[in-house]
Amino acid sequence: MAAEVEIGRGKSGRRAYAFDEIGIVPSRRTRDPEEVSVAWQIDAYRFEIPLLVAPMDSVVSPATAIAIGRLGGVGVLDLEGLWTRYEDPEPLLAEIAGLDEARATRRLQEVYSAPIREELIGRRIAEVREAGVTVAASLSPQRTAKLSKTVVDAGVDLFVIRGTTVSAEHVSGRAEPLNLKQFIYELDVPVIVGGCATYQAALHLMRTGAAGVLVGFGGGSAHTTRGVLGVAVPMATAVADVAAARKDYLDESGGRYVHVIADGGMRSSGDIAKAVACGADAVMVGSPIARASEAPGRGYHWGSEAHHGDVPRGTRLELGTIGTLEQILFGPSHVADGSMNLVGALKRAMATSGYTEVKDFQRVQVVITPQ
Repeated sequence: MAAEVEIGRGKSGRRAYAFDEIGIVPSRRTRDPEEVSVAWQIDAYRFEIPLLVAPMDSVVSPATAIAIGRLGGVGVLDLEGLWTRYEDPEPLLAEIAGLDEARATRRLQEVYSAPIREELIGRRIAEVREAGVTVAASLSPQRTAKLSKTVVDAGVDLFVIRGTTVSAEHVSGRAEPLNLKQFIYELDVPVIVGGCATYQAALHLMRTGAAGVLVGFGGGSAHTTRGVLGVAVPMATAVADVAAARKDYLDESGGRYVHVIADGGMRSSGDIAKAVACGADAVMVGSPIARASEAPGRGYHWGSEAHHGDVPRGTRLELGTIGTLEQILFGPSHVADGSMNLVGALKRAMATSGYTEVKDFQRVQVVITPQ
C-alpha cells in the first residue's frame, strides 16, 4: 500500500499515477511479434484483439459495430444514442460535425432530448446479429431496469452497464435503485459493468456476478468530469488497484475470474500497452477510433456526458481523420505518434518484453518515469 502524502494539515492522500507517468521495462528475453497472441475470452466469447470500442455515437453505429466485429474486436452500441432515437440519424450526425463550437453543447442537448424508441433498440441489435458478429450493447444504470428485457429479447450477447461511476450500493431517496446483484443473477447474458476506479468499489462490483468490470470514468479525451465535478483517478493506479481486486476476488470466490477492462484515457498504442501491463485484460477506447474514415462522427468525437441535460461533462472534439478502421487497428501506419496500428504496437511491446500472451504481459515490470 502506498504511503499517504500530506496535502495539508487536515487532508492526506495517496500518490497515484497516469499512463504518461509510467514506462514498461523490457526483460532479458525478447520474442518475435508474429508469435504474440493478443486474443482474449470473456464468458463464451473469444476475440482476436483485446479491444472494445466505447458506446459513443461518434464511433459506434450498427455498421461500424459489424466492421469492428469482423476485425476481431467488439463495437458496443449505445442504446441511448441517436440510433435508438431516430429512424435515420445520419443527417443529424452530419449536422453535429458541422456545428460551430459555441453551439455544439446546446445543440447536442436538443438532439438527444428525443425519446428512446424500444422498437429501434430491437432493430439495431438485430442488424448487428444478422451480420454474424458478437453483439454488445450498453445502457446507463438509470435505464437498465426499464429497457433490459427489450435488449435481451433482441438477442444481445454482452450486456454493458456503463456510467461515469457505477456502484453496487447506489442509494436514492427518490426512486428504487437498480439491484445490480439480483439483476445480473436473473439475466441470461454476461454483464460488463462500470466505471469504477478503486479496489473496494471494484471488489463490490465483482461480487455482483459481473463478467467484467470497466475501470475509469469513461469518455477519455472528450470527458470533462475532472473539471466539472473534480472527480478523477489517474488510470495506471486505477487499473492496478482493480487488478488487485480481481486477484483477491479470484481467491475469495474459489476461482471465478472477472475481466478488468480499462475504459478511457488511452489516446495512443503506448497507453493501451501500459493499461495491459498494469493488469487490464482488455481496453475500451473511443478517440483513437473516432479518427477512422468509417467513424460516424466524421472526425469529431463526443460521449453521452457531452449532452447531459443538467450538468454536461464532456465536449465535442475535432480529431480529424487519419485512415481506415483497419489501418488504425492493424496498420500500416504512416505516422509516428501511436495513433495507428494499435494492435501491431501492442504485439511489439509484448514481444520486446518477452511475452506472447496478454495474461503473462500483465506481470511485466513497470517503472515511474519523471515528468
